Amino acid sequence: MIHIDILLGIGMLFQILGSLALHRFPDVYTRLHGATKCSTFGSIFIYLGVIAYGITLPDSGLILGVHTMLVMLLILLTNPTGAHAIARSAYRSGVMPKQAVVDKIKEDGI
Repeated sequence: MIHIDILLGIGMLFQILGSLALHRFPDVYTRLHGATKCSTFGSIFIYLGVIAYGITLPDSGLILGVHTMLVMLLILLTNPTGAHAIARSAYRSGVMPKQAVVDKIKEDGI
Protein backbone atom coordinates (compact mmCIF):
# COMPACT_ATOMS: atom_id res chain seq x y z
CA MET A 1 0.00 0.00 0.00
CA ILE A 2 1.27 3.44 -0.91
CA HIS A 3 2.14 5.57 2.08
CA ILE A 4 -0.08 8.55 2.73
CA ASP A 5 2.97 10.81 3.15
CA ILE A 6 4.17 10.06 -0.37
CA LEU A 7 0.79 10.93 -1.90
CA LEU A 8 0.54 14.16 0.07
CA GLY A 9 4.15 15.05 -0.78
CA ILE A 10 3.58 14.55 -4.51
CA GLY A 11 0.40 16.63 -4.29
CA MET A 12 2.18 19.46 -2.50
CA LEU A 13 5.02 19.35 -5.02
CA PHE A 14 2.59 19.85 -7.89
CA GLN A 15 0.82 22.66 -6.02
CA ILE A 16 4.17 24.41 -5.54
CA LEU A 17 5.01 23.94 -9.23
CA GLY A 18 1.65 25.48 -10.13
CA SER A 19 2.37 28.54 -8.01
CA LEU A 20 5.80 28.85 -9.64
CA ALA A 21 4.10 28.75 -13.04
CA LEU A 22 2.16 31.87 -12.09
CA HIS A 23 5.39 33.76 -11.50
CA ARG A 24 7.59 32.28 -14.22
CA PHE A 25 5.52 32.11 -17.39
CA PRO A 26 5.29 35.18 -19.65
CA ASP A 27 1.59 35.61 -20.47
CA VAL A 28 -1.89 34.83 -19.20
CA TYR A 29 -2.36 31.74 -21.37
CA THR A 30 0.80 29.90 -20.34
CA ARG A 31 0.32 30.92 -16.70
CA LEU A 32 -3.22 29.64 -16.79
CA HIS A 33 -2.16 26.38 -18.41
CA GLY A 34 0.64 25.71 -15.92
CA ALA A 35 -1.35 26.66 -12.85
CA THR A 36 -4.46 24.73 -13.87
CA LYS A 37 -2.68 21.51 -14.83
CA CYS A 38 -0.52 21.49 -11.73
CA SER A 39 -3.31 22.37 -9.31
CA THR A 40 -5.61 19.73 -10.78
CA PHE A 41 -2.93 17.05 -10.69
CA GLY A 42 -1.75 18.09 -7.23
CA SER A 43 -5.31 18.04 -5.90
CA ILE A 44 -5.80 14.50 -7.20
CA PHE A 45 -2.78 13.27 -5.25
CA ILE A 46 -3.83 15.10 -2.10
CA TYR A 47 -7.32 13.62 -2.33
CA LEU A 48 -5.87 10.16 -2.92
CA GLY A 49 -3.84 10.66 0.28
CA VAL A 50 -7.01 11.60 2.14
CA ILE A 51 -8.78 8.50 0.77
CA ALA A 52 -5.81 6.33 1.81
CA TYR A 53 -6.02 7.86 5.28
CA GLY A 54 -9.76 7.21 5.38
CA ILE A 55 -9.18 3.53 4.70
CA THR A 56 -7.21 3.31 7.96
CA LEU A 57 -10.10 4.74 10.01
CA PRO A 58 -12.35 2.12 11.57
CA ASP A 59 -15.78 3.76 11.42
CA SER A 60 -16.02 6.79 9.16
CA GLY A 61 -13.51 5.82 6.47
CA LEU A 62 -16.13 4.98 3.86
CA ILE A 63 -17.98 8.26 4.34
CA LEU A 64 -14.74 10.22 4.12
CA GLY A 65 -13.76 8.35 0.96
CA VAL A 66 -17.09 8.98 -0.74
CA HIS A 67 -17.05 12.68 0.11
CA THR A 68 -13.46 13.01 -1.07
CA MET A 69 -14.27 11.25 -4.35
CA LEU A 70 -17.17 13.65 -4.88
CA VAL A 71 -14.92 16.65 -4.27
CA MET A 72 -12.29 15.18 -6.62
CA LEU A 73 -14.91 14.77 -9.34
CA LEU A 74 -16.07 18.36 -8.91
CA ILE A 75 -12.49 19.66 -9.07
CA LEU A 76 -11.86 17.62 -12.22
CA LEU A 77 -14.94 19.18 -13.82
CA THR A 78 -14.62 22.79 -12.67
CA ASN A 79 -10.87 23.42 -12.97
CA PRO A 80 -10.63 22.96 -16.77
CA THR A 81 -13.98 24.68 -17.30
CA GLY A 82 -12.90 27.72 -15.31
CA ALA A 83 -9.55 27.86 -17.10
CA HIS A 84 -11.32 27.75 -20.45
CA ALA A 85 -13.65 30.58 -19.43
CA ILE A 86 -10.74 32.73 -18.26
CA ALA A 87 -8.73 32.07 -21.44
CA ARG A 88 -11.73 32.81 -23.64
CA SER A 89 -12.47 36.08 -21.86
CA ALA A 90 -8.80 37.07 -22.08
CA TYR A 91 -8.83 36.38 -25.81
CA ARG A 92 -12.05 38.34 -26.34
CA SER A 93 -10.60 41.22 -24.34
CA GLY A 94 -7.75 41.44 -26.82
CA VAL A 95 -4.98 39.93 -24.70
CA MET A 96 -2.58 38.25 -27.11
CA PRO A 97 0.17 35.73 -26.32
CA LYS A 98 3.76 36.97 -26.07
CA GLN A 99 4.99 34.65 -28.81
CA ALA A 100 3.65 34.57 -32.34
CA VAL A 101 1.06 31.84 -32.75
CA VAL A 102 -1.33 30.70 -35.46
CA ASP A 103 -4.72 32.17 -34.58
CA LYS A 104 -7.35 29.85 -36.04
CA ILE A 105 -10.18 31.64 -34.22
CA LYS A 106 -9.29 34.96 -35.85
CA GLU A 107 -8.84 33.32 -39.27
CA ASP A 108 -12.20 31.54 -39.08
CA GLY A 109 -13.99 34.63 -37.77
CA ILE A 110 -15.47 32.86 -34.76
